[in-house]
Amino acid sequence: MNCDPETGMCEIPGAEEGIADVKIQADQKPVRLLYFTDPICSSCWGIEPQLRKLKLEFGDYLDIEYRMGGLLQSWNVYGGSDVNGPQSVAQHWEEAGAHYQMPIDGDVWLEDPLDSSYPPSVAFKAAQLQGEEIALVFLRRIKEMVFLEKKNISKWENLKLAAEQCGLNVDQFKTDFETKAPALFEADLQLKREMGVRGFPTIFFTDKDGNRFLVYGSKPYESYEAALLKLFPQAKKKKYDASAEALFKIHPTYTTREFAELSGNNMIESERRLNDLADANSISKQEFKNGPLWIKKPSSHGK
Repeated sequence: MNCDPETGMCEIPGAEEGIADVKIQADQKPVRLLYFTDPICSSCWGIEPQLRKLKLEFGDYLDIEYRMGGLLQSWNVYGGSDVNGPQSVAQHWEEAGAHYQMPIDGDVWLEDPLDSSYPPSVAFKAAQLQGEEIALVFLRRIKEMVFLEKKNISKWENLKLAAEQCGLNVDQFKTDFETKAPALFEADLQLKREMGVRGFPTIFFTDKDGNRFLVYGSKPYESYEAALLKLFPQAKKKKYDASAEALFKIHPTYTTREFAELSGNNMIESERRLNDLADANSISKQEFKNGPLWIKKPSSHGK
């Protein structure tokens, strides 16, 4: 999409700027993150390492609420200048992947291009009806499909496959996808318009008094930490086990960049450690055009 790695944003052409005075505030935990995203937003894929680390270090103090923003309704109504069709997205994605050090294969736009990001967005809302945790597993899976595996996630067969792989009730998922989920997605779009969101990732940090701090675009980890501490200075960073064994118990898949962020090692050392684990058959390595995905062995999944 029209994603600029320098600004860290995937923008919607023609969207109005400015943030409306919509009342949002934290509820269960001291800080609430209202995260506007899209399944095909390359900049959002780029901040997966930062968000994973934020949840590990400060998860006791924050909740993240995912809202779909509708980056690409269709090419007939998309008004981008730099990006005006599927072929022009391919190079953008290659550049974004290199910038974020997160593997992205833009060839999906040349081989099996998506005509809209609305179907996977509606699918996420359908998955949410079966629980937030499993919905996030589903969202991660369809991102791996589109960014790494070159699968067109606007097609029902790929959304159904992801649902099966994630353990969703597929019959319920299909019914909700066709009935309840479109209205839930439209509610997300309406909130996006009310709040003046014009690109992704957009994350509103809010406290229980409604005080708000905005982080706009893909930023280094320190920016997200600072936003949290600005609203809740008494938050204490949690020390977590950064060993590979412990990390793969938390998430079953990692890019090298994600593992580097969470383990505290640089990219070279992280790749060496992960390769050693793959050679020892502790994890598996799935090669893709612009970088591997490291996967927990099913035998050690604990399920």
